[in-house]
Amino acid sequence: MSITFRNYVHDKDYQLVSDFLVAHYQTDNKDGNWLEPAWEYMHGHPYLDASSLGRIGIWEDGGEIVAVVHYESRLGEAFFQIHPAYRHLRREMLAYAETSLAGIDEANVRRYLNVSVNEDDAEFLSLVRERGYNRIVGGDCPMTKFDIPASFPSISLPDGFHLTSLAEECDWAKVHRVMWRGFDHGDDVPMNEEEYESRRKMFDTPSARRDLKIAVKAPNGDFVSFCGMFHEPINRFAYVEPVATVPDHRRMGLGKTAVLEGIRRCGALGAEVAYVGSDQDFYLALGFRKISTSQHWVKYL
Repeated sequence: MSITFRNYVHDKDYQLVSDFLVAHYQTDNKDGNWLEPAWEYMHGHPYLDASSLGRIGIWEDGGEIVAVVHYESRLGEAFFQIHPAYRHLRREMLAYAETSLAGIDEANVRRYLNVSVNEDDAEFLSLVRERGYNRIVGGDCPMTKFDIPASFPSISLPDGFHLTSLAEECDWAKVHRVMWRGFDHGDDVPMNEEEYESRRKMFDTPSARRDLKIAVKAPNGDFVSFCGMFHEPINRFAYVEPVATVPDHRRMGLGKTAVLEGIRRCGALGAEVAYVGSDQDFYLALGFRKISTSQHWVKYL
């Protein structure tokens, strides 16, 4: 065993980390690592601090990745992806994260680190307590699962509304509008080419399929609900991210229809389950059930 450490180089390592997550996936996310589509979505998200990607840490054994510690959007957070045979690296990984992935609080006074730990990893939970972390109240991140039926139920919409996808109608202005309003940023939507390009990068990620980016189109032609869906073909699952419905078209079943259509399409491609990082009532009502929770702990350094 000759374990070595190095920093992440995006052009070389993005796909290697993706392959690592796919290779060590366990059913129902029992591995405790990120699902690969979450890694892909992270890199396309407009909130990503791409300037700090080089701080991501990688551990290798014989040239093969065995562990990765990284942030999601910005410094101040740490997520741990570990080969099941190398869990002894957690202490070293946490120490590295405290040194290299810490952020500065809003007052620009204190350094801090927010770490994510799977609730089933008793040894890691003991370690973060030992190192002085405190659990963030209300900071848990659940994972829920939907078993895709062999015979998918019929999907319907109110009269005048239609399902479409970015494969059929790729209009980034419409995508930007539904995402902006759907995530409650207000009705004054900034409409410009920079915003449209940001949405394109968000959804045209390396292994994304435009036919799995589902929109509900209103009678006036606007997109009023949207569901981004990923299909991971090797481990045969779908991943839901993100879902948004504009405020004046909520409680009409539009978001439900978009999500179910995305799952149905993934099922037709061979997916057996769908995952989403949420246990909101919206998903539970669709038939998702919680399978795990990641706890978030914080330490001021």
